Amino acid sequence: MKLIFNTLLFFACSFTTAQGVYPPAAGMEGTTAIYKDSSAFVEWVSRCTVIRGLQDISQAGSDTTSVGSAANVIGKADGNKIVSLGDGGEAIVEFNGSIFDGQGPDFAVFENAFNASFLELAFVEVSSDGLNYVRFPAHSLTDTNIAVGSFGSLEASNINNLAGKYQANYGTPFDLAELAGINGLDIQNITHIKIIDVVGSLDNSYATKDSAGNKINDQYPTPFPSGGFDLDAVGVIHLNPLGLETIKVQQLSVYPNPSQGTIFLDNKWSSASYALIDSKGTFLRGGVINVSAISLSDLDKGVYFLQLQLNNELGMAKIIKQ
Repeated sequence: MKLIFNTLLFFACSFTTAQGVYPPAAGMEGTTAIYKDSSAFVEWVSRCTVIRGLQDISQAGSDTTSVGSAANVIGKADGNKIVSLGDGGEAIVEFNGSIFDGQGPDFAVFENAFNASFLELAFVEVSSDGLNYVRFPAHSLTDTNIAVGSFGSLEASNINNLAGKYQANYGTPFDLAELAGINGLDIQNITHIKIIDVVGSLDNSYATKDSAGNKINDQYPTPFPSGGFDLDAVGVIHLNPLGLETIKVQQLSVYPNPSQGTIFLDNKWSSASYALIDSKGTFLRGGVINVSAISLSDLDKGVYFLQLQLNNELGMAKIIKQ
C-alpha cells in the first residue's frame, strides 16, 4: 500500500512498541536481514501465481487489490516492482530448481517497506510436492491492546518468522531446519513457497494469529488498490539445480583447523561456490573460490561454518579461528 500514501505518514499518529527479543531492524547489530546484492543469493523466482485478497476484508463489497502483477515478483529484488496481495491474499512462487536445507538460512522474502517500522507482514509456507504446505512457526509480540492502524509502526524485534519484518531491499531469512521431521515435507527438496498476507485486525472475526495463538497486530485497515503485503521477490541461498532431486553432503577436510589466518582445502573444491557463516547462522561473505584457500584474517576469534557447493556436492566444515 506504500505506492500512493507515503506522504500521509508524516501526519499519522505513530504506534510505538518496546524492544523485543528477536533480531532487530536492518542495519542494527544482531539483525538477520540480508541485502538484495548479497552473494549468498544464487537464484530468484522464475514463476509466480497470485490470488488477490480484498482491500478491506471487513467490507463485503470491497474490491480486490490491483497494484502490480505476478510478473513483477520474477527476478531479483529491487524494492519497486511488486504485487499487492490484499487482506489474506497469497502468492505461490517456484524456481529453476528446488531449495535444500543447508547451514543457516535457505531463502529470504522481500517486501517494499520504505522504512524500518512501517511493516506489512505475511506468513510463509513451503511444499515439496506443490500440494501440501507447511507453515513456518511465526511469532508476534506486538501489543494487542491498541490497534496499529493504517499508518502505525512496528518494532522488528517483536517479529519472528513473518515475511515483511525488514524494509525494502532487505530480505527476511527462513531456515528449513526449523521444519525438520514434519511428515510429508522433504526439506532437501522444496519446490514451492507460499506467501500469505497477515490481516492485522484485532477484531476476532478477521484477526490472524501466530503459532502461539496471539493476534498479529499490523497495518489495518489498508483499503487501497495497493493494500496488504507487497511482495517484491524471494531469493534462494541453497539451491538444488533443476533436475537434481538430491544433493550429496560431505564433511570438508580443511587445515589447519584451528587456524590463525588461512585455511586450505582439497583442490577438488578450487572452483566451488562458498558461504562463510558465523555461529549464530548469520551469512558473512561468499562467492566463488578461485584457489584452494580461504583467508580468515578479517574474522574475530571464534567458531564459524564453511559451506561449499560444486555441482551436486555440498561440503560442510566447522572452523575455529584462534
